[in-house]
Amino acid sequence: MATQIDKEACREAYNQVRDDNTDINWAVFKYENNIIVPGGQGTDYEDFKMLCTDDARLFGFLRITTGDAMSKRAKFTLITWIGESISGLQRAKISTDKTLVKDIVQNFAKEFMISDPRELDEDYIRTELKKAGGANYDAQAE
Repeated sequence: MATQIDKEACREAYNQVRDDNTDINWAVFKYENNIIVPGGQGTDYEDFKMLCTDDARLFGFLRITTGDAMSKRAKFTLITWIGESISGLQRAKISTDKTLVKDIVQNFAKEFMISDPRELDEDYIRTELKKAGGANYDAQAE
């Protein structure tokens, strides 16, 4: 059976992360049988990381504040998490299912596909987003 997505519920979760007037800075989209649905959201990056377990496959949309002494700005990223215990068939399927998520999650600076928990390090993600962001005026402080 083909995977489907709950567009309205996922769009609502996506918009809450993008909204500057909320504290929510991440949303997860997970599988319930063959339907991708919101699987949680929050303000603490560590709470997001706790959802990325060996037996999970999910999509995370995150707001990370980057910038330097001259400016601060919100950057968004899409993380595809594939736990180590996920079968080969499910691993292959997540690549095609990602197009359903990208129909809703359209604005992000960088995309990650991660299966190693060490790559979920917040500083690593922030550094990669900073590289994708262009000008870096922090060099003046070094």
